[in-house]
Amino acid sequence: MQNLKQKLPWWLKIASKLILARLPLSYQIWKKSGLFEHGHMQSVEYAYGVFSKHFELVNPPPNFISLELGPGDSVLSAIISKSFGGSISYLVDSGNYASSDLKIYHQAEKLLADKKLLSPIIQNQASLEEICQSYCSHYLTSGLESLRSLNSQSVDFIWSQAVLEHIRKAEFLDTMLELRRIIRPDGVCSHVVDLKDHLGGSLNNLRFTENLWESNFIASSGFYTNRIRYSEMIDIFAQAGFSVEVVKLIQWQTLPTPKAKMSENFRNLSDEELCISGFSVLLRPN
Repeated sequence: MQNLKQKLPWWLKIASKLILARLPLSYQIWKKSGLFEHGHMQSVEYAYGVFSKHFELVNPPPNFISLELGPGDSVLSAIISKSFGGSISYLVDSGNYASSDLKIYHQAEKLLADKKLLSPIIQNQASLEEICQSYCSHYLTSGLESLRSLNSQSVDFIWSQAVLEHIRKAEFLDTMLELRRIIRPDGVCSHVVDLKDHLGGSLNNLRFTENLWESNFIASSGFYTNRIRYSEMIDIFAQAGFSVEVVKLIQWQTLPTPKAKMSENFRNLSDEELCISGFSVLLRPN
């Protein structure tokens, strides 16, 4: 299935997802099929590697309180955060996508034990809810509304991995304002942002007009990205009240999608801007 997905042209992927997203099937079924998935956080090794990289960049204080934006297919970050010395963790997503397969959480405990990292024992826990309780974690699935429910200046460490580009454009500034409200004055946010089209690793999402792309029809079909480019996103971070430190910038040598094929509002951007395919950033409250 994965090889087939890689071979499909971008336009066929869009057509397929537009049709399939309308079928009355749960996300868990689509996940098993490999057609729709929210990242790779069901892999214990991947989840550990992602968390540890953000942790090393931020170096939060002992007994830190963390918030992961967009945990995707698991709550593994709750277990890993606890083993790194965290006290409480919040995992905030736009829906309930986390796997309830307890085997992956048992695998996480084994991995952490092999690395000499302590964590509570969950062998006797019977549900995802009980695992979250064991790890003092709160799994919240109402997106922006969940962020609004959290106390101001209550979190030391906020992070996300290829999530910010999926936030609806109309909610992006509000989301960043909420993160700014939630983070403590000496806290740090670490974000990895992927600016590729999530269809084939190019810029084919820039071919469409703003009205069509931002419609609910497109946004609910499993391939939406907000198309906010690098410089604009940096400006929004600053507008929300963050100081910005770019720690990594990834660029194409040449445009992967011809500028002539892009919607007019993107054709006006420089090649240098459009060739930025991703970046990593640290945000601190001003």
